[in-house]
Amino acid sequence: MQLGVHVSDFTWPGGPQTLAADLTRIAVAAEDAGFAKLSVMDHVWQIAHIGPPENDMLEAYTALGYLAAKTSKIELLAWVTAVIYREPGLLAKAVTSLDVLSGGRAWLGIGAAWNEEESVGLGLPFPGTAERFERLEEALQICLQMWSDSEDPFAGKHYRLGRTLNVPQSLRRPHPPILIGGSGEKKTLRMVAQYAQACNLFGGPNEELKRKLDILRGHCDDLGTDYDAIEKTVMMPMDVGPNGENVESILETLQRMSEVGIQHVHSSIKDVSTITPLEIIGERIIPVAAGF
Repeated sequence: MQLGVHVSDFTWPGGPQTLAADLTRIAVAAEDAGFAKLSVMDHVWQIAHIGPPENDMLEAYTALGYLAAKTSKIELLAWVTAVIYREPGLLAKAVTSLDVLSGGRAWLGIGAAWNEEESVGLGLPFPGTAERFERLEEALQICLQMWSDSEDPFAGKHYRLGRTLNVPQSLRRPHPPILIGGSGEKKTLRMVAQYAQACNLFGGPNEELKRKLDILRGHCDDLGTDYDAIEKTVMMPMDVGPNGENVESILETLQRMSEVGIQHVHSSIKDVSTITPLEIIGERIIPVAAGF
């Protein structure tokens, strides 16, 4: 099992004046500790369960470009891109640019979006649920076409592209891996089976995780996709405690998740800006979890 770091809160003691330096320290420490992936949220305001909307929030792809320059090994992605916030052709171009500038470390993390409040606030589109999922599927098709040898036009229900030219191409071939966020059984997990290299589920009882993975397996069987080739990930907050008091219970949780097939756990880490939790995880959790 691998672990990843999700930076979801940029409100740190030094404020905006030290935000770049603090983010650099976190990224370098995460890479040094052996985390596999580093992500940021694709939100323009802070979300309710983390803090008030007035808290600091960086635009995702600007932040990822910065992180590409500060790291050399860790994989980078938005966890996950709100499909309606960018036209798909521009999104494919952004992820391609991130891949090229990071030396082939970019992923496309993407989902149907949910935060209507911030969308309305900044004048971003926010159609109904059914349309957002239609746009998600078309965006996936557009990205894959732009990462292929085709420059043909694309004509969908919601998007029309006259020429899907993408130069330079991504360093990763055939394309940067795609992670689709969400656990919807009829639409999201079917799109994972059809288009993606990773799914993302929410942490919870093993029985529910197993049920979701069984549904994904069924979609893979229907579509002729290799279920085992899809990375199974879970988003789960992690609090190791000031001195690592919670390490053993975290390891027990990770082992239970691995037993049902979870291969990567991605975490917002409490007090991450102090760096100490990253060091504790790197010393006491990552090496053990690698054996699960």
